[in-house]
Amino acid sequence: MPSIFSKIINGEILSYNVNESDNCLAFLDAYPLKRGHTLVVPKKEVDYLFDLESEDYKILWEFARDTAKAIKKVVKCKRVAVVVIGLEVPHAHIHLIPMDTIEEINFSLPKLTIPKSEMEEISRLIKSAI
Repeated sequence: MPSIFSKIINGEILSYNVNESDNCLAFLDAYPLKRGHTLVVPKKEVDYLFDLESEDYKILWEFARDTAKAIKKVVKCKRVAVVVIGLEVPHAHIHLIPMDTIEEINFSLPKLTIPKSEMEEISRLIKSAI
């Protein structure tokens, strides 16, 4: 059964994409910790990040770096945190989260509800910064 991320990649589920290549997709998290919280996924469905083939792994991290730089240009923050948990969705992914303090990177905090118009604007701004 395809993961929710595969369904997003295939356009079956609405997403606010911010960056895309032949191998990877970056889109705003539907349940973000912060505005600009982005998920970076390989288009190839692999459950565990460290099970990616070596070349795919390198491509994913370079893509994540480019995406994080664009996020930093658009969202006011000290850093863009990189978080890999890998338990909630069986598809390798990287969280890129704008942050000012370490306390903000706590997945037990309540998630934000961001209006569709703002998600579209954030997505547009990050895309334009790439």
